[in-house]
Amino acid sequence: MDVIAAIATGAAPTAIGILRVSGEGCFALCDAVFRPTDGRPFHDQEARKMVFGDVLDAQGRLLDRGLAVRFPGPRSYTGEDSAEFHCHGSPVVLRELLSALFAAGARQAGPGEFTRRAFLNGHMDLTEAEAVVDLIDAETAAAARNAAAQLSGSLRRDFEQIREALLDIATRFYAVVDYPDEDIPDIHPEEVAAALAAAEGTLKRLLATCGRGRILKRGAATAIVGRPNAGKSSLLNALAGYERAIVTDIPGTTRDTVEESVVCGGVRLRLMDTAGIRPTEDTVEKLGVERSRRAMETADLVLAVADGSQPLTREDRDLLEGLAAQGTPWILIVNKADLPAAPAPRLVWGQGQRPPAAVLSLSALTGEGLAGLEEAVAALFPAGNTPPGSILTNARQEAAVRRAAEAVGRAREALAAGFTPDAILTDAEEALDALGELTGRTAREEIVSGIFSRFCVGK
Repeated sequence: MDVIAAIATGAAPTAIGILRVSGEGCFALCDAVFRPTDGRPFHDQEARKMVFGDVLDAQGRLLDRGLAVRFPGPRSYTGEDSAEFHCHGSPVVLRELLSALFAAGARQAGPGEFTRRAFLNGHMDLTEAEAVVDLIDAETAAAARNAAAQLSGSLRRDFEQIREALLDIATRFYAVVDYPDEDIPDIHPEEVAAALAAAEGTLKRLLATCGRGRILKRGAATAIVGRPNAGKSSLLNALAGYERAIVTDIPGTTRDTVEESVVCGGVRLRLMDTAGIRPTEDTVEKLGVERSRRAMETADLVLAVADGSQPLTREDRDLLEGLAAQGTPWILIVNKADLPAAPAPRLVWGQGQRPPAAVLSLSALTGEGLAGLEEAVAALFPAGNTPPGSILTNARQEAAVRRAAEAVGRAREALAAGFTPDAILTDAEEALDALGELTGRTAREEIVSGIFSRFCVGK
């Protein structure tokens, strides 16, 4: 493969900037732009050890002084000869160094091309490649831990174990189908049934993690709802840590949804501050109320805010009863704990209704009680006993695992019903195809290209 190069750090000035190079012959190109202070050429430096030297531009002039390291293939990220330059993080320095490498014969790397080469060279499968993106995009510690475990091969090991079991079954049945007259050892249905049941159990366990995976990756869509002036925007600002939404004493200030992403209780919440819900003849405010109701219907979590300094109104009660009937997890927040409290409301929930997961008194203005909200959110979205790395985090993985689980289930049912071996083989092969798509063994080019198109340049 030709030599590729790219800046691996961001465009803003930083203390250190990193530039990556990979491909056969890249060490010779690096010799043209880096002069170690020990006098030995870069290509002769010790592998995987930083060396200090002069960084040169395309005309051989001193550009910077920094560090470089070479990674001979196949023991490198990409599986081929690779190198990194660690310079001062001036965007100008990095661009000039990149231009010098282009002049020496390298070309600009495409999005995700380093990781794609690692995949093509057998250094990772598609689940591990997707984990690279998840790790870069992680906004919570739990998301980072799950991605790091997947990058270490946790999902791949699960899938490889299932694949080996299915291949063993398929091999036995192929022998019976293709060589019926040969003296082939008998197939023991109980052993095959046990292997299929174990494979189906693992796949279903993974499927059960999809909801948690969506929260880890995208965050929980969280609607903040309530009457005008209950303190919804103040709550959003308190959670965000800055004045994200306009707060006034005038009812109906918020006419449209205001969104902000925060981490609360270790969970990423995609907060939506909505228009106050009340009857109105104002055309613009009416549109805002309609959007508020749609946000409630599609949210993963609803924070219902009531003004604790005033008695509950009929509008408050209608909203709370509607939430209880809707079934979405919700938390009742009695706001304005810094003001004299009105008499505590008596709330009764009917059969089939979902009461709030927690009822909290807090002050969005002073921050009093916010710790209780973090605890309530953490309890609603617990990490559970699922070990990091065993959580499916995207629709592609979910769809492929579902197809594999359904095919294994059909094979198990066919075996129990006494069907001929070829019927069981058909389902086993479909499961193998789905697993191959997951790991990249049989994935189509458009799937592979789609995955790596999500990467940034330099990764």
